[in-house]
Amino acid sequence: MDVSWTVWVLTIVGLSTLIAVDFFIGRKPHDVSTKEAGIWTIVWIALAVLFGAGLAVLGEGKASGEFFAGFITEKSLSVDNLFVFVLIMAKFAVPSQLQQRVLLIGVLIALVLRAIFIAAGAAVIANFSWVFYIFGAFLIYTAWKLIQEARADEDDDDWEENRLLKSIEHRFGVADKYHGTKLFIRNNGKRVMTPLMVVMLAIGMTDVLFAVDSIPAIFGLTQDPYIVFTANAFALMGLRQLYFLIGGLLKKLVHLSYGLSVILGFIGVKLVLHALHENGVHVPVVSIPFSLAVIGGVLVITTITSLIASKKMAAAEAEKDAKAETAGPSDEESRSVNS
Repeated sequence: MDVSWTVWVLTIVGLSTLIAVDFFIGRKPHDVSTKEAGIWTIVWIALAVLFGAGLAVLGEGKASGEFFAGFITEKSLSVDNLFVFVLIMAKFAVPSQLQQRVLLIGVLIALVLRAIFIAAGAAVIANFSWVFYIFGAFLIYTAWKLIQEARADEDDDDWEENRLLKSIEHRFGVADKYHGTKLFIRNNGKRVMTPLMVVMLAIGMTDVLFAVDSIPAIFGLTQDPYIVFTANAFALMGLRQLYFLIGGLLKKLVHLSYGLSVILGFIGVKLVLHALHENGVHVPVVSIPFSLAVIGGVLVITTITSLIASKKMAAAEAEKDAKAETAGPSDEESRSVNS
């Protein structure tokens, strides 16, 4: 897709305006209701759909398909990232009225990081076609790692700070409580960070890891920097509201890691095939409509199986609790009572 500098500037200005609106909405710390989160989630998704449809109307049908495939992939990866955000919020006991401010700054950091990664990725791809092999291998490895982690069934109810974050905390010091939206305060004459600043640093560092996974994934669907950037931007915008909307649903998506592993593995194979094709090897070329069908189908199946599994687990837990309540005292407890 041939995009002029004028279109780039207008797009960035438009996205910046949307971000400013989002910041204006969330400038005052408050508890976000499900209704508020639902309305704005629909608004952001509708804007993404309008943008993709607009590309098709302008005669860029291929670009439109690539945008929707990239948007859905990045959105699904973002939902998985929300798991980590939930753990970070719990780790630092972030007050509910401050969580939206943390998420807003986190999204801004993610947008900047994605823009840098996209520029670097586009430059590398333009000069070294063999990088597709590396991207493909990385995504296949990531898919395998996701499956291993899901099968391990490890306890992920906690999140540990990395060494860099701990060193920053040691260097600057951290206040013992939150001070509204302040990031630094004076404590006994020394300027120290507030817990809110620590949380934002944790979110920002996590965003770096997320970008490493997501950028190769979307470059496997399109090599157009404009589509890569806009798909990422629309996927990230509205992530704050989505956090409050599906916070309770996240724990029910028990098969999400399996679904994402299939998607990343599929895109990884697609990248390798693309690299072979570019080198003159006669291999099947995976089309965007087929990619979109696979990604959408995997997400639908994953969501359905997750909800069914969660429902069965909840029913099993309820039955177990009911049996525990109706069961009589154990032999040891009976002997203790009789004595």
